[in-house]
Amino acid sequence: MIKINQKLKASDLSEQLDRFWQLSDQKIHIIDSQYDESKGSPVFTAGGKYTTRGWTEWTQGFQYGSSLLQFDATGEPATLEKAKKKIIEKMAPHISHIGVHDHGFNNVSTYGNLLRLMMEGKIPFNEWEKNLYELALKISGAVQASRWTPVKTGGFIHSFNGPHSLFVDTIRSVRALTISHMLGHIFQGEGDIKISLLERAIQHMKATADYSVFYGEGRDIYDTWGRTAHESIFNIKDGNFRCPGTQQGYTGFSTWTRGLAWAMCGFAEQLEWMDIIEEKELEAFGGKGSIYGLILKAAKATCDFYIDNTPVDGVPYWDTGAPGLSRMGDYLNKPSDPFNDFEPVDSSAAAIGSQGLLRLGSYLIGKGETDTGSRYWQAGLTVLGTLLEEPYLSTDPDHQGLLLHSIYHRPNGWDFIPEGSKIPYGESSMWGDYHIREACLYLQRIINNEKYYTYFNCVR
Repeated sequence: MIKINQKLKASDLSEQLDRFWQLSDQKIHIIDSQYDESKGSPVFTAGGKYTTRGWTEWTQGFQYGSSLLQFDATGEPATLEKAKKKIIEKMAPHISHIGVHDHGFNNVSTYGNLLRLMMEGKIPFNEWEKNLYELALKISGAVQASRWTPVKTGGFIHSFNGPHSLFVDTIRSVRALTISHMLGHIFQGEGDIKISLLERAIQHMKATADYSVFYGEGRDIYDTWGRTAHESIFNIKDGNFRCPGTQQGYTGFSTWTRGLAWAMCGFAEQLEWMDIIEEKELEAFGGKGSIYGLILKAAKATCDFYIDNTPVDGVPYWDTGAPGLSRMGDYLNKPSDPFNDFEPVDSSAAAIGSQGLLRLGSYLIGKGETDTGSRYWQAGLTVLGTLLEEPYLSTDPDHQGLLLHSIYHRPNGWDFIPEGSKIPYGESSMWGDYHIREACLYLQRIINNEKYYTYFNCVR
């Protein structure tokens, strides 16, 4: 269980944040100068150098989005201009990509951040640029929504595994639909029938809350408050849910911690989004109160599970059911150990999860739930404080990664294992590096009393 530092204040991390952005700038420049993009998008490091892995190009938006976050934090114009140039050159195929569930990752992280920076006044207003970014986001949301599986209880955006497959990850891609809806886009199907992007966004949130998250209500004998399944599998002929599964976790009956973190962050940010949606817009979909309740329940449950099932310093092992954990003794009551002989940690899960904890905590404190909100907020600060120090922060100028000890795909054996080790450690991932930047930017803007950072600042 995380040993929450109740005395830690956001401003106490200011010095670490300054160092973090200096290191972040170095890593961005070293990748720009050394990585060969003809090989594909950089995905994760091996021996400290970024490599690619042909599955889908789901990390390219994180690469260029990282530069936009760096600009937001530091105001360095050269970083912004290089990112804008790369986004225009490279990201167009992602807007119309019908084969993935990653639109929130690729397009909200790039076009969404650019539009947000313009709407916040951090970059000059330009009508044509604004129109370009809005058009990209409108189409991205519609294309993502077209990847749709109807089931008895509604429907969901299916994963690249096929129409039977709901991934917990996609709770962060539902942002593509909500932004497209807020921008006023009209999504049409056969015979010009209008398809509600808002309805599909709500149905996907509900499906994820209902099937990807467990609440200790007896769905199976492994049903524990807040645990998540990476994949939920449906019979697409009759629309019935069949079973939990996983691609990157250990089993469908344990919790892959990066999937848990996607849910923590995704549901927390959708709570914030619910505050700007009018009641009348949601009446046809069960009402605002009902939708709000299921999102809040999922956010609290997943954050509770993370706190209870993570070592004291806030960095989890890659899966709560990983078999080697049984050989590690009382590992939850000790700091995480990325150099052990049995199971790797996943710092990228901590980076993503820290933002979920901070957002949920801030949200609840703002609603008057001070005690509950403070628990999540302080837990988020505790996790982030750990990540901003060694051995998780990469200070080696020759290592291209920013956040060390990230895991990609343990079951497939894709992660680099150093000579003499029994497990992978010491490497970085593009999503881990992006999300530690996102969490740090979120906190820095709070410390500096800037506009509260949400993904939908690009619209409002």
